[in-house]
Amino acid sequence: MDIRKIYEYALQREHEGKRFFEENAARLSHAAAVGAFKELAAEEQRHIEFIESQIDALDKGQPASSEALSKELAEGAFFSKRAESEMLDQTVLEAMVPDLSVLRVAYLIEKDFAEYYEASAKQVTGEGRKVLEMLAKWERGHETLFKNMHDKSYELYTQMPWGG
Repeated sequence: MDIRKIYEYALQREHEGKRFFEENAARLSHAAAVGAFKELAAEEQRHIEFIESQIDALDKGQPASSEALSKELAEGAFFSKRAESEMLDQTVLEAMVPDLSVLRVAYLIEKDFAEYYEASAKQVTGEGRKVLEMLAKWERGHETLFKNMHDKSYELYTQMPWGG
């Protein structure tokens, strides 16, 4: 498969993800969730810039490069761990119950991104494969964060008396 086509499609999807996180950060009810969504929008922007740099390199006849992504990936993992440790206490989760559907969609977006990058990585070789595998790993971290936030909030919701 043509790696340029993979990157072009990924770029469109990353823009959609960024827009989702920005729009929903403005409507979420809990400050911690708002912060997580704003940070994810910023991370999606970094994905956009990275993919654009890969496309630019291809236009110049240069091979894919995962070097710049390694640092970003480490920082993204830090965000996910910090966000989860700071946000998943019961008080925060109770406040996030009204946002369950948004958390669910965020999880599904990140899961879809990860699956796309993993499937695409199987279709290319060399440094291009490494880049796509690293992007998939980054997205899996986000997926895990939102799945945990959703599942723990949902669990609290199911234990609440009728009416919340």
